[in-house]
Amino acid sequence: MSGWKSSRICVWAIASIALSLLGILPSRAAEVKTESRLQDLQRPTTTVKDWLAQTSTPIEITGVRLNQTASGLEVLLETTSKQPLSIVTSGYGRTYVANIVNARLALPEGSFRQDNPIAGITVVSVTQQGANGIRISAIGSEGIPVAKVRQSNGNTVFSLTTPTVPTAQIPQSAPPEGETALPQTPTQPGESTPEVQEEIPAPQAPAPDGTAQGDEEMEIVVTDEREEGYRVPNTSVGTRTDTPLRDIPQSIQVVPQEVLRDQNVNTLDEALRNVSGVTTNSGPDSFSEAGYIIRGFGTSSRSGGNFLRNGLREGGDILRDFTPNIERIEALLGPASVLYGNANPGGTINILTKQPLRDPFYAIDATIGNYDFYEGAIDLSGPLNDSKTLLYRLNVGYQNRGSFIDLIEASIFTISPVVSVDIGERTRLTLEGEYTERSIVSYQGLPAVGTVLPNPNGEIPRDRFTGEPDGTINNTITRVGYRLEHQFSDNWALQNVFSARIQSNEPGNEFYILTEDGLADDNRTLNRQAIDNTVDYEDYDLATYLTGKFSTGSINHELLLGIDLSSSFLAFDRPSIIPTTLDIFDPVYGRATESSIDAFDGDQLTRTLGIYVQNLVTLTENLKLLLGGRFDLFEQDFRFQSDIDSASGDAFSPRVGLVYQPIQPISLYASYSKSFLPVQGTAFGGGAFEPEGGTQYEIGLKADVSEQLSATLALYHLTRTNVTTEDPDNLEFQIQTGEQRSRGVELRIAGEILPGWNIIASYAYTDAQITEDNTLPVGNRLNNVPENSLNLWTSYEIQRGTLQGLGFGLGLFYVGERQGDLENSFQVPSYLRTDAAIFYNRDRFRAALNFRNLFDIDYFEGSLGSNVFPGAPFTVLGTVSWEF
Repeated sequence: MSGWKSSRICVWAIASIALSLLGILPSRAAEVKTESRLQDLQRPTTTVKDWLAQTSTPIEITGVRLNQTASGLEVLLETTSKQPLSIVTSGYGRTYVANIVNARLALPEGSFRQDNPIAGITVVSVTQQGANGIRISAIGSEGIPVAKVRQSNGNTVFSLTTPTVPTAQIPQSAPPEGETALPQTPTQPGESTPEVQEEIPAPQAPAPDGTAQGDEEMEIVVTDEREEGYRVPNTSVGTRTDTPLRDIPQSIQVVPQEVLRDQNVNTLDEALRNVSGVTTNSGPDSFSEAGYIIRGFGTSSRSGGNFLRNGLREGGDILRDFTPNIERIEALLGPASVLYGNANPGGTINILTKQPLRDPFYAIDATIGNYDFYEGAIDLSGPLNDSKTLLYRLNVGYQNRGSFIDLIEASIFTISPVVSVDIGERTRLTLEGEYTERSIVSYQGLPAVGTVLPNPNGEIPRDRFTGEPDGTINNTITRVGYRLEHQFSDNWALQNVFSARIQSNEPGNEFYILTEDGLADDNRTLNRQAIDNTVDYEDYDLATYLTGKFSTGSINHELLLGIDLSSSFLAFDRPSIIPTTLDIFDPVYGRATESSIDAFDGDQLTRTLGIYVQNLVTLTENLKLLLGGRFDLFEQDFRFQSDIDSASGDAFSPRVGLVYQPIQPISLYASYSKSFLPVQGTAFGGGAFEPEGGTQYEIGLKADVSEQLSATLALYHLTRTNVTTEDPDNLEFQIQTGEQRSRGVELRIAGEILPGWNIIASYAYTDAQITEDNTLPVGNRLNNVPENSLNLWTSYEIQRGTLQGLGFGLGLFYVGERQGDLENSFQVPSYLRTDAAIFYNRDRFRAALNFRNLFDIDYFEGSLGSNVFPGAPFTVLGTVSWEF
């Protein structure tokens, strides 16, 4: 295959990177450590015996005491040994973690935990990890606690300072001591700190040098507060407020930055493989809109709010390519109209971008792979003034690649600056911009006959290109927006957010396979259309919402009031549509085309106004009620050639949920929610269609297996109503009698099993079928929906010794057999894909090799019409990253 031959040099280059890494590994043992910062600390041993036991002489921790200080809280570990503890610290979300790899708890109660020891810290715990390791965790109510570690009279003391800047949607380093930063997440009014059962002595006056007499200062710096690990405890996508996932009565799955990095994700398809039951209808080389199926139903950016960017609706064509400013992906499973307006009912994808950091951060990375894959990116951030009230972030990236499919080339360039400024102590303004330029040779898949169905002429090669080499599509996307946040008090805040997105597709030939007739009767002549295609999108969104916390007696409330305004404009012009053919088994490109057929143009303008209210009610400490409702008004104007039409309507979208937590780590929940989606067109007699409706019932369980590992089990029943189907009395029209139903089970687990060992895995059983229709058989399965799907990714990084920083990853992705269309005329076969990775982290340097489709299996990503999209064969990507 020409694509593979041309990329052998890339593979050899990647192999040389791996060999060079082996050469520098032993040098780590000879390093002389002069500072007690994180990268210099000892980590767990690396032999099999030591990995299981960590150390043969663990230090016993005989007591844990909490001491309140003027600046925060001290966690004192009492030992009978003067041997120093080996400590590795990290931070993610709102959690500070210290892993001690040569110690064992010898407490009468087995472990230690204190809830709400002081204002600003919700939990402090000390737990056993394995045979000879313990973990200290401190969770901040507003952000990650700042920590210092010192030795005092033979004991180890962790001095925790309460955070002043939350890290919910704007991950950033904690402010230096003495600085006041903008508050965002207030505490509950009237909430008193529970009485600490441990004796907390009064704060003692410090020695003149800032430490107690006899103390030995041993400052330890949190490794990287930008990273959240594999488990993300909080998100705002489910409530528009920073809420623990365990308190939300709906399944939400997050693909955090560390997973994206470990898997070397460069497309949205690859990222969403980590979400339960999500499949695609095409492939990464398809230029068509990114289409994903969630809980049995398709998602759309053109017609609804199934895609968000930083919590605002994302219109136009969603690009599959990953841009370097993406921080993480959030998937809200099930209807989300109560917060975001009209959308398909399956689920909503929120793309979070990187935000400015308070401390200087500079990173550069380069990736090379087979099929002529080249990518480079820079990420710069930090303060622009001494007081750190003016911050910036700049991401720039460029990618150029080929494909295993012949003649396909693509390139994408992105630049995305962000600036945030604190206007006083309680107001922050963030300005964001992004410009993306993309070019790709259009590809629309292969016919089902000759791939997943037999063809008398044989099997169509999977690298066969069905378009024309000059059929390049060029487009640009420009985004600008702002976020204005003001804190009225500790309990009330207002946000005003605006986003504008303008997409322009330049004129160019885009070749389509005719889905109506596809292959001719000879089963080798492919009917195509060459379309001179120009499309422009303009999307404007403005959201304003007020959040507040208050109490009525012993009941606490977290209130959300909001109003959304949006305008979406689409204009298309197709001045020529030319039929042409191609011999799929012996292609000759550049053949003369036949005469042009009728072309068309048109435009569509959609305006919406949404008003919503939500109240998260804490009835008791372990019982929470979520109530919400949204009322939407919408207007649509259509023009197709000289025909002009319009429609308007309204919809109400409720949500009710209950969360019961019988014990602290367990949440049982049940919820009811609805969605709506306007339908274009009219019925016979001129009546406008009612919006499509979605209704979901969901029950589930969320468990914090540990402070770094969580699991979610969800069962749902989801119905889509008012689906348009053929009018049996007036064949030129449609009526809304169709209904589709999806029900299933989802299981998800994500987090850290042991220090250095991470996992993200999920399973989905989905039963999605047609329940009412005038033309399609009732009982037919919905297309591109496997009954069973499973994904697993796990990685382990050696924590100590000469091989410290060396890590490995393994991924398994199984997708069951799916129907190729609603008629169930063909099936897309199941597959099991295996991925792997080897990586090495040393200080701020990282090198990684990622292997996709390790065993080079043949498989298909999905189907669209009568076409299928083959998956990529064995692929290698090598990446070098450097932070400085």
